[in-house]
Amino acid sequence: MNSLFHDRVRGLNQAPLRPHAQYVLYWSQMNRRVSGNHALAHAISLANSLKLPLLVYEALTCTYRQANRRLHTFILEGVPETAKRLAALGAGYVFYLRARKSDSNNTLYRLAENAAALITDDYPTFIAAQHNSSVPAKLSIPYLAVDSSCVIPMNRFEKREYAAYTIRPKVHRLLPEYLKPWDMPVLRQRWNLPLPAFHTEVTAGNIDALVASCEIDHSVAPSLTFRGGALEAEKRLAVFLDRNLRRYSTDRNHPAAHATSNLSPYLHFGMISALDVALAVERHGLENNLSSAEFLEEMIVRRELAFNFARYAGRQTECLSSLPDWARRTLLAHATDERKPCYSREQFERALTHDDIWNATQKELLLRGKMHGYYRMYWGKKIIEWSPTCQDALETMIYLHDKYALDGRDPNTYTGILWCFGLHDRPWGERSIFGQIRFMSYDGMKRKTDSAAYLREIAWLESTGCEPHPLQ
Repeated sequence: MNSLFHDRVRGLNQAPLRPHAQYVLYWSQMNRRVSGNHALAHAISLANSLKLPLLVYEALTCTYRQANRRLHTFILEGVPETAKRLAALGAGYVFYLRARKSDSNNTLYRLAENAAALITDDYPTFIAAQHNSSVPAKLSIPYLAVDSSCVIPMNRFEKREYAAYTIRPKVHRLLPEYLKPWDMPVLRQRWNLPLPAFHTEVTAGNIDALVASCEIDHSVAPSLTFRGGALEAEKRLAVFLDRNLRRYSTDRNHPAAHATSNLSPYLHFGMISALDVALAVERHGLENNLSSAEFLEEMIVRRELAFNFARYAGRQTECLSSLPDWARRTLLAHATDERKPCYSREQFERALTHDDIWNATQKELLLRGKMHGYYRMYWGKKIIEWSPTCQDALETMIYLHDKYALDGRDPNTYTGILWCFGLHDRPWGERSIFGQIRFMSYDGMKRKTDSAAYLREIAWLESTGCEPHPLQ
């Protein structure tokens, strides 16, 4: 195996290569990009070794959990640039929009009938994890899952890590091996076969009509802030390097300061590579005598911890049973504590609590499709405090993220939600409802952050529908 892909590839069935095949097939489930994509690179290398062209298949179905207009729009906005870059690479590209539940659901298998092998993305949560569990046994060709989401391959961590302090030394030991540039191989056989009839042509001008044709939830409007695609991701990275890296360490917990990268939606949908981001930040820091350590801690150590958790927790990624023993014990001991006030899921969803900071975080989610990371911790803690039970709180957080967040359904999402309940944390002082789980207070948020500026910004966004600080 090419050393570039060492430790990134998992064979998920035992089928042999198909002789006399027409192409190698890459199913782009989570890494919706051309640049910095190890799975695509592995597919190119295999196609070259077999002297075959490469066909890339990407699909968007109406049947995923909480399928809605916001998520569909964001994904479709990236398709024209993907098509352009794949054409320049010499690969074929099929995009299939399954608009209605009655539409065909076997297009992958139809394409696989003429493929030598199928390469896809190794991803530990949501629909990709389900596909990678159910599809391989149904194929008569090799099904290879390649990890292109993490800087350090998930396979290099052989067990579940229980906190940042346990994974950090392992990350730093492995980083020299993986935090380095690499080149995409050149595809030798250009695609010259006709595309199947189910291919959907996506242009900037027909996205709204395509979304309107889909049997999905149309009540969730597209983000006021984020547009999908690799070009948008690259613009945001450039802005972060130029304006924000120098103040990231001091201002990252102040949402109105806009010192973060805002790349999480693009990382989730694979529109930009985590490795490429880390390399760019490291290089910019060295060239400009800026510290990149704090950003790389979040980008690599914390993110790799989240993927490690999702890989080994499996179906328990969304469950309180994945919490450490001390957290489950203390929450159980306080399960009957009085919750006052106590809000319904609808009240949470509509931002109808008594807390203006909390309401602003929820409105940010509703309008932008993303919350500031530090304020999202507060958002989650208060849902625990004001829900009838911890299970209700967990289900509310997952529901709201699935429905509104462009960076939801992600290892970082589930890890962040369960962190609110004690995952990857330690015991703190005893108090009602939370027991020994870390608590966050309204007064603390006002003291530690410029909450007044944040409230003004969200009020402006809500009243005008316009960002006061575009591309920040």
